[in-house]
Amino acid sequence: MVRPLLLITAAIAVVSSGQPALLGAQTPAATAAPVIVLVTAKGTVEIETFPAEAPKSVARVIELVKGGFYRGTRVHWVQPGVVQFGDPLSRDMTKQDKWGTGGSGVRQGVRPLGITEFTKRRFDRGIVGLAYRTGDKPVQADCQIFILKVPNPDLNGKYAAIGRVTKGMDVVSKIEVTDMIKDASVR
Repeated sequence: MVRPLLLITAAIAVVSSGQPALLGAQTPAATAAPVIVLVTAKGTVEIETFPAEAPKSVARVIELVKGGFYRGTRVHWVQPGVVQFGDPLSRDMTKQDKWGTGGSGVRQGVRPLGITEFTKRRFDRGIVGLAYRTGDKPVQADCQIFILKVPNPDLNGKYAAIGRVTKGMDVVSKIEVTDMIKDASVR
């Protein structure tokens, strides 16, 4: 009974619109997701963003990039599997002991996103996430970003994946603490 009804519905759609009604047809391609371009001391990194998966997190980072927030900041944390940057305190080499504690708010205070956008995407090599400090709640995420150099399944479901590196993972692998983010832009 369902099949004849389905065929009749499809036939009516063809007759009324003049266009074939394809089951499972793709809708027209959505506009491309913004790409963040980071120019670092070691080279350029391009990050395709995931606005459909973490809309508020991606919007915050895009807003900060467009406002020049990341320009001149330094990479403040590097481990064998991860690189992290985005602390405005890292512009001041005399405050290295405070790097990782600053935010995008007034006087470098944390301006929390205020929501949690845990994504279902696996945290594989090249995934870019919005960080929050150990001991803080995920809603405290603000402006600090990490890039995974190796897969880290322990992060799955605990952070917002805001994008993935599409060009420049070789650059990410070379980045060291104190390397500067010379420029950041969106295209």
